[in-house]
Amino acid sequence: MLTYDDPADEEEDEPAEEEEEEEMVDPLETIRAKCEQTEHCVHYKERLEACETRVNSRSNTEEDCTEELFDFLHARDHCVAHKLFHNVK
Repeated sequence: MLTYDDPADEEEDEPAEEEEEEEMVDPLETIRAKCEQTEHCVHYKERLEACETRVNSRSNTEEDCTEELFDFLHARDHCVAHKLFHNVK
């Protein structure tokens, strides 16, 4: 005998699955946030923010903050590299 499920029942199951997925936290994002607060990274982040403020204050400039962004990302990723693999199972 064939029975057909009510489509409304299927919709009720989906939000429960989505809630379970939302609870998971990516350890990379957590470690990145912690590394951004270290003294070394804060220095580069301040330089990046100063550059962005300077560039945004001008109406006609060719300057961009690529160098400052790369310096900040390099410092953050260097910190992350030392901590990330301790969390891998």
